[in-house]
Amino acid sequence: METMTDNQRLLRLARFWLALFIVGLVLSGLTAFPLETELRWLVSRLPDSASIRPSALTAWLVRVRDALAETNSHYPFLAYGTDWLAFAHLAIAVAFVGPLCDPIRNVWVVDFGLIACALVIPLALIAGAVRSIPFGWRLIDCSFGLFGAIPLFIVRRLIGQLIRTREIRPLET
Repeated sequence: METMTDNQRLLRLARFWLALFIVGLVLSGLTAFPLETELRWLVSRLPDSASIRPSALTAWLVRVRDALAETNSHYPFLAYGTDWLAFAHLAIAVAFVGPLCDPIRNVWVVDFGLIACALVIPLALIAGAVRSIPFGWRLIDCSFGLFGAIPLFIVRRLIGQLIRTREIRPLET
């Protein structure tokens, strides 16, 4: 039985984290399509959604659900924007197949992803304030950039180790 070299272990670990990141992007994209259905389902399962004084989170989610239902009822074309958001997540996920196949040659995609994750934070804080998104919700949005950067940072370090050894070939398993 053949043992795995250090480079093979690094490559396998990098591919694991890249696959995890790709799955996250795909799930984010797919869940952006049925927003009204998802919000209806979520609000119906909140314990205090029918109470006279719901929690701030529940009140916010009910408000978003109602606004989305009203908008979709009268202006369904506006949902086209979230369809493009969903598509963008799926398209970006496809871009990360390059580093999955050849991490060294496509390290720039990982760098792009890290920059995009960093840019989520000012976008959420600035655009969220302009759009009257509650601060707590903006922090949740910021966390997507932070949690997305974690696997990419790990992958970037692993690729750096692979580059230093220069013993890796594309599609090596």
